[in-house]
Amino acid sequence: MLTGKIGQDPGYDPLQFMLDEAHKRGMKVHAWFNPYRVTTNTKSSTVAELNATLHLDPASVFVLHRDWIRTAGDRYVLDPGIPEVRDWITSIVAEVVARYPVDGVQFDDYFYAETPGAALNDTATWRKYGQSFASKADWRRNNTQQLIEQVSRAVKQLKPDVEFGVSPVGVWRNRSHDPAGSETRGAAAYDESFADTRRWVQQGLLDYIAPQLYWPFSRDAARYDVLAKWWAETVKPTHTRLYIGVALYKVGEPSKNEPDWMVDGGVPELKKQLDLNESVPQINGTILFRESYLNQPQTRQAVNYLKQRWGNL
Repeated sequence: MLTGKIGQDPGYDPLQFMLDEAHKRGMKVHAWFNPYRVTTNTKSSTVAELNATLHLDPASVFVLHRDWIRTAGDRYVLDPGIPEVRDWITSIVAEVVARYPVDGVQFDDYFYAETPGAALNDTATWRKYGQSFASKADWRRNNTQQLIEQVSRAVKQLKPDVEFGVSPVGVWRNRSHDPAGSETRGAAAYDESFADTRRWVQQGLLDYIAPQLYWPFSRDAARYDVLAKWWAETVKPTHTRLYIGVALYKVGEPSKNEPDWMVDGGVPELKKQLDLNESVPQINGTILFRESYLNQPQTRQAVNYLKQRWGNL
C-alpha cells in the first residue's frame, strides 16, 4: 500500500509515525485488521510478488503456510477453520498491541468472505475439524467465535486499557430467520459471514461494536433507523459501547436505490442519521467511513455541515 510493491520496506515505521502524529494532536488510533484477508486480488503478478518475499523476515504468510491459503472470490484468504490460523492471527494482533501504543484494535466485517459464485473451498478443513457439529454453518460460526475469544483475551492480558472492537455488517439476522433479528431483508452476518456478532456483545467479549449501517432511512430492506434502534436494544443490558458506522462514501453519489444521498448534497439524510444517533442514549458516537471522503468534491456540502455541527474538524 505504501511502496506499490508487496514486501518492500518504505524506509520508516508507518504505524509508529501515525501513532506519534495522532497522539500529538490528541487523537486516538485503533489498529484496523482484516483478519483473514491475504490479498485484494489473485493476479499472477501479485503471486510473484508474494513468492519473492521468501527471503524476507518475516516472509508473507502466503509462502510460509501455503496450505492455510484459500481463494474466495478474487482474493486470497486464510482458512479460519484451521486452529493454527486462528493462533497466528492472534499472535499478529498481540505483536501490534505489545510493541506499539495503539489505543484499540478493531476487526473489519470480513470473517468468512465468499459469494454464491465463488465459495470458499474449506471442505477438507471441515472434514478434518468439523465433524462434531450439526452443520458446516455451525462449525464455521464456532471458528469465528473462537478467534474473537482468543483475540479478546490476548489484548486484555497484554494491555487491559487497549480496546477491542468489531465493525460488522449492519444486519445480525433478519427477523424472517430469527425472532430476535431486525425487521430487515439484508445480508446477515450470522448467516453469510458466519459471525454471531450479537453473541459477542452479550458475552462481553468486545469493548465496543461499530455496525456498518450504510443505508438511508428510506432503504426498505435495511432501514437506518430500524437497525440503529435494534443495535441500541442489543447493547442495552450489556457493557458494550455502540458506535454507528455511517456511509460518508455514499454522500453525493448517484444511486438508483438510494437517491437520498444526492438530495441537497446528502445533508438532510446525514442530519437525520446524526440526530437519531444523538437522541438514543445507547448510541455512544458516530464513525464516518471513510477519511478520504472528507476531501472529495461530492461531499463538500456534507463536510461543511459536519464542521458547523461538530465544530472545527
